[in-house]
Amino acid sequence: MIDNYHDFKRFLETIKDKPRLLLHSCCGPCSSYTLEMLTKYFTVTIFYTNDNIYPAEEFYLRLEEQIKIIDKMQLKVEVIVPPYEPDAYYLAIKGKEQLGEHSRRCYECFTERLEKTAHYAKQHGYSYFSTTLSISPYKNSDWLNEIGYNLEKKYNINYLYSNFKKEEGYKKSIIYSKKYEIYRQDYCGCVYSKNERRNQE
Repeated sequence: MIDNYHDFKRFLETIKDKPRLLLHSCCGPCSSYTLEMLTKYFTVTIFYTNDNIYPAEEFYLRLEEQIKIIDKMQLKVEVIVPPYEPDAYYLAIKGKEQLGEHSRRCYECFTERLEKTAHYAKQHGYSYFSTTLSISPYKNSDWLNEIGYNLEKKYNINYLYSNFKKEEGYKKSIIYSKKYEIYRQDYCGCVYSKNERRNQE
């Protein structure tokens, strides 16, 4: 099990024949640098499962920008969009609605999305699954990797270690967003983060 970025980079150099990777993506900006790195080593498919995003219009706007940046970067990356099921998110975080960002509410949100990714990856013969979420300095990479490795055991499918904020990954994602004129949201996605951000203004 890889548990640090140094070993992750060393592991990438051992990969041959571009195995299939199902990559959960939260949005186009976060996927930009992540895709630039990973498409060198994997045949990547984006899995856009984000039941947490509120409202529905925001979900589809971020999806449009996800497709747009792949096109702008001229990448051969398929985008799979499972049904948008906000009720699944609300069920996952039930009882934790008012805990605030960086709390157990977020942990359960990560789990809900990554579990859908792992399940789909296993069903459809992918070699690995992972997520773009760790590129954000506001997301806990240790939590994401803990969840990923737990799901690796549950579904018997390889989880790819994720900490894409390293080597200025987040800064590079901002540069790509400006270069390709990609919409960058100002809140994580859920109604609670949206309201919390509004209250801080």
